[in-house]
Amino acid sequence: MKLGRQNIREVSAGGLVISNSEPTKIALISHKNRGGRVDWCIPKGHPEHNETLEQAAIREVFEETGLQARIVKKLGTISYRFKVGNKRISKTVHHFLMTQVGGELDPDNDPAGEVIDAQWFELDVLQDVLAHENERKMAQLALELID
Repeated sequence: MKLGRQNIREVSAGGLVISNSEPTKIALISHKNRGGRVDWCIPKGHPEHNETLEQAAIREVFEETGLQARIVKKLGTISYRFKVGNKRISKTVHHFLMTQVGGELDPDNDPAGEVIDAQWFELDVLQDVLAHENERKMAQLALELID
């Protein structure tokens, strides 16, 4: 008997959060990717229960960074596919530009325990720091909106 591939759809939401005290800085998180390498990326995660994408983005940012944020504008949506074992995953990620309204940068609140670190990065280094091309595109959109 031959086992077929499993097709899975995933949806996530998150955002680039601008520091309230230093508006040229954005909060990013580091985590181990599915291949085991440490990457810097935009905080994001899956909606829970009946959350809207906006509610999920705000909650995920808080859980992964410790920052309370409000949405300024939707930046865009990216979709991509990848494989993990016999699973073919189609993922759509909704990104928002956000501004910090409270909290302190703290990577230890993540209930999933996936976040290794959270740091502020200057806008002009995001292209060098972010691990994924599609997230670098979102950072470029954010930079254009902020300027």
